[in-house]
Amino acid sequence: MPDTLIKLPGGYAVATAIGYADNQDGSFAIVAADRPLPVVVQDGTLPTAPSPPAPLSGASATSELVGPFSPAAGRAVMLLLEGTWQGEITLLRSTDGGATTHGLTLGGEPWGTFTGNVCEPVWEESEAGAQLYLQIELTSGTLDYRLAQ
Repeated sequence: MPDTLIKLPGGYAVATAIGYADNQDGSFAIVAADRPLPVVVQDGTLPTAPSPPAPLSGASATSELVGPFSPAAGRAVMLLLEGTWQGEITLLRSTDGGATTHGLTLGGEPWGTFTGNVCEPVWEESEAGAQLYLQIELTSGTLDYRLAQ
């Protein structure tokens, strides 16, 4: 079998670029880090990030259900548990205004149950209107909690 060499047909390469008509003189402007693609919402305004929801925070020395916390979609929910306490805290989710709550799972296993102080992201919501609650089951001490974005 003979050796076949593949040769380029010429001394050039085809370039592809993204650009737009420059506002000043209508010439082509290539998109770059210092010249991003201009984007405007149809009504002529630039989009703004929504304000984060008010945190769910407080202190508890008894077992109780606290909430709701209504997270903004697509952002991490941070949980802070601190104090000198013993017991179990479970993050619950509801889509019907708290009439029913469900424990979270990850890969079919329980998720969002804590027996000690934490400060970590615990959830990211994707469904509008869903709410989070904390089921506090204390055997002793006082718990300070904060659920926020």
